[in-house]
Amino acid sequence: MIEKVFHKRKLFALIVRKKFRKKKGINFFTSKESTQQFGYMSHKKNHLIMPHKHNKRLTKILITTEVIILFKGILRVDFYNDKKKYLFSRKIYGGDIIMLVNGGHGFKVLKDVEMIEVKQGPFSLSADKIKFNKIDEKKIRIK
Repeated sequence: MIEKVFHKRKLFALIVRKKFRKKKGINFFTSKESTQQFGYMSHKKNHLIMPHKHNKRLTKILITTEVIILFKGILRVDFYNDKKKYLFSRKIYGGDIIMLVNGGHGFKVLKDVEMIEVKQGPFSLSADKIKFNKIDEKKIRIK
């Protein structure tokens, strides 16, 4: 199952739930225009993926996107608009994957997590990230 998280017709995140499975082939969740892409592949024994390399090319990235692969636990994702206003929250669970595309976000670990974060580089903490105050726990709305 794939969930697209929108706010005012703007894509904030893609969530691929643990239960997502396709029978065969390559299934990308992102568009060809996305600056970061990910997909699911399922191939039978002896399937060959031809050796290849990727060409050098200049690519312009206007915003850093992140992919979080949650191996175990429960993670609450809090979504914020570009003006740092809290919007809503979603929970992701062990085995889920989320790609954060637009807006701001914060996290709260609800059950011990093990996860991997993937994002474009090079990354500069001072140039690529603006931290701001989190939402009051009493105002959390799980969507």
